[in-house]
Amino acid sequence: MKFLGNVLATVVGIFIFCMLFFFGLLFISVIAGGDGDKITLKDNSVIELDLSNVNLDYAGKVNFKDFNYIETNHNGLIDVLNAIDYAKTDENIKGISILNNFSELGLAQSKALRDKLEDFKKSGKFIVAYSNYMTQKDYYLNSVADTLYLNPVGELDFKGLSSEILYMKELQEKTGIKMEVIRHGKYKSAVEPFLSQEMSPENREQMTVLLESAWKTIADDISISRNISVDSLNSIANSLGGRTPELALAKNLVDKIAYEDVYHEAIKTALKVKPSDDYNKIEILDYAKKVATTAKDFDKEDIIAIIYAQGEIAGGEGDINVIGEGAIRKSLEEARKNKNIKAVVLRVNSPGGSALTSDLIWREIELTKKVKPVIVSMGNYAASGGYYISCNANKIFAEPSTITGSIGVFGMLPNMNQLAKNIGINAEQVKTHENAGGYSIFEPLDENFKNFTLESIENVYDTFVKRVADGRKMSPQAVDAIAQGRVWTGADALRIGLVDELGGLDDAIAYAAKVAKTDSYKTKNFPEYEKNFQDLLANYTGLAMFKTREQMIKEEIGEANYQVLEQLRRVQNRKGIQAIIPYEIKIE
Repeated sequence: MKFLGNVLATVVGIFIFCMLFFFGLLFISVIAGGDGDKITLKDNSVIELDLSNVNLDYAGKVNFKDFNYIETNHNGLIDVLNAIDYAKTDENIKGISILNNFSELGLAQSKALRDKLEDFKKSGKFIVAYSNYMTQKDYYLNSVADTLYLNPVGELDFKGLSSEILYMKELQEKTGIKMEVIRHGKYKSAVEPFLSQEMSPENREQMTVLLESAWKTIADDISISRNISVDSLNSIANSLGGRTPELALAKNLVDKIAYEDVYHEAIKTALKVKPSDDYNKIEILDYAKKVATTAKDFDKEDIIAIIYAQGEIAGGEGDINVIGEGAIRKSLEEARKNKNIKAVVLRVNSPGGSALTSDLIWREIELTKKVKPVIVSMGNYAASGGYYISCNANKIFAEPSTITGSIGVFGMLPNMNQLAKNIGINAEQVKTHENAGGYSIFEPLDENFKNFTLESIENVYDTFVKRVADGRKMSPQAVDAIAQGRVWTGADALRIGLVDELGGLDDAIAYAAKVAKTDSYKTKNFPEYEKNFQDLLANYTGLAMFKTREQMIKEEIGEANYQVLEQLRRVQNRKGIQAIIPYEIKIE
C-alpha cells in the first residue's frame, strides 16, 4: 500500500508540475505577447482595408483581475479611424486598397469611415477598390475610391432602401400564445406586430421618413464622389440600372471592369513596382495595432475621456456588447476624480433597453456635468434608452444617418392562457391579499395588474419626457409632440431640436477640447472590463474545457446564426419597463 501511495503521490506531483509549468508558460506568453507583438511595416506599402472583423466602435480594454493583467484590443472602428488618420502622414503608406470588402458596420459607422477616407485622399495618396459583388452598403463605402473596379461577371446591388416587419396577431390567435402589451406612445411600434396583422399609418409614416432621410445621406455622398446627380442615382435605383458590370460602367457607377489580377497590376504601376514582384501590403487591423502601440502624446497631460456606451442597456456590470450601469458608473467616476481629464465624450451606440438602468446612467452624467463638460457623440443608434442617457449632455453630435429619438416606453408580457386551455391545463391560485398573485402567464391579464403596470409606464414616460425637456431646454409639451416613441434620423433630429450638430466622433472630441480650454491633449478610452482566469484560458489556449458556453455555441452554429440566437436571448432576458427602439434596422 505504501508503494502504491508513493506512486500515486509521484504521478500527482508530476501532473501538478506539468500544469503549473504549462500555465506559467501561458501567462508569460500572454504578458510577453499582447501589445508587444512586432508588426513589420515596409516602405512603399498599401493598407488593405478588410473590415470583416470590425463591427464595434470600441473593441474593449480587459483587466484579467486574477493577474492584474490588462489586455487592450485594437480591432474597433475607432482604431481603424485613428489608423487611417495616422496613415495620411506616414511616409511608408502610399495608399489604401478596398478588396472584396463585406462590412458589418452600420450606416452611421460607414458614414464616419467614408468621411475619414475622403480626408485621407486629401493627402494626395490613392484609394482603390475592387469587388466581385457589391452590396449596396459596400458600394456606399467603395464609391469613395479614386478608381472603382468590378469583376466582369460580377454584380452591383443598387436599388434603394426598404423595410420588412412581420405581424403576428393571427399567429397568436392560432397558437394560443399571446403577448400582453402595455405601452405609451402611438409610434412605439416595437409591440405593434403583436397587436395587429398590418402596419399602422403612424408606423408607415415614420418608416417612410426614416428610410428617405437615410437614403438622402447615401445618395448625396455617392453623388459627390461619383459626380452623378441625385436624380440620376434615383433613376438608376428605380430601374436597377447598374445591376450588371456593363450597366454600372455606362452609368459611371464604376470606373473599370476587370479581373482581380488587373487590379493588382494597376497598384504595382502606381507604386512603381516591377510586374514580376509583389507589392508590400499591411492589413488594416495590424496597422491599427501598430499605430495604437506607437509611443505618442506621452508628454501631454490633459486628457479627453471617451466613454463607449455600446449595445443594449441592461443591469449589471456590462461588457463590450451590453451597457451596464457598473462599467459606465466607474468610468464616469474616474473621469470626475482624475484631475488630468478635462472633459468627457460619451459615444452612444445603443437601441436602448432597461428604463431603470438608463435613469441610473443619466444620474451619473448629471453628477459628472457638475464637474466637467460631457459631450455626446451618437453612432448608428442612440434611440429610446440610448437617447435617455444622451439627452442631458452639454452638447449632442449625431451623424445624419444616426437613428435616434424613440422617446416612448412599453411593457410586454407573454400569456399562455388560451394555449393552456387548448391542451387541458388549468391554473388555480390561493392568495392572502387581492394583488398578492401578481401576474400569471396561465391566467387572463388582470385589470388591476394592467392598471398598476400602465401607471408605472406612464410614470416612466413622464420622467423620460422631463429628462429630455430639462436637458434640451424645451417644454414637456414640445417634447411630447415629437416623442410618442417616434424614431428620427440624425438629420431630422437636428431640425426638431433633439441634437445640436451633425458630425462624428472627431467633431465631438474637438468641441470637448474647446469647451475644456485645452489645445494640447490626448484621449483615453473607457470602460475597462474585468474577466477571470477561465476567460484568459479560453482566449489563449483554444481548449474546449476552458471555453465559455457562448464561444462553443458560436463555433458550432456560426456567427450569423449566433447573432439571431443572441437577439432572442436578449428579448427573453429583458426585465422591467423597457425604453428600446421598435426593431433592429439594418441597411444592406
